[in-house]
Amino acid sequence: MDEQQLEMMQQMQNQQAEGPGLVFWLFYLAFIGFIVAGMWKTFAKAGQPGWAAIVPFYNIYVLTQIVGRPAWWVVLALLPCVNFIALFIISIDMAKSFGKGTGFGIGLALLGPVFYAILGFGDAQYQGPAASGGGVAAA
Repeated sequence: MDEQQLEMMQQMQNQQAEGPGLVFWLFYLAFIGFIVAGMWKTFAKAGQPGWAAIVPFYNIYVLTQIVGRPAWWVVLALLPCVNFIALFIISIDMAKSFGKGTGFGIGLALLGPVFYAILGFGDAQYQGPAASGGGVAAA
């Protein structure tokens, strides 16, 4: 190895040791702000406190209240493997609670930041809990 290659390798190691730069952190904080703003507005439209969107675990509880699922669904939303199914169902119920379809609910589950911003800042109105039967399907 010549000195130029050795110097380039040392520069790369120094850059890696420094970690993410300022631009990364600015974009990261803007993205977090976008997520919080969308969920905050969505919660407020549903008559819940907007600040609940930023409190871990409590925000899942508030989601279950908005969509009309019982409180024990919070446990389902936290269990590994089961949580994917529970959060998909909660997302679909959330879409229906705002007068949107199942496709929009799948969008909420897969691209939550974008779809919660659409719910919060769009013209969708809260129509009441979609799963007011407590999660038990009618026969």
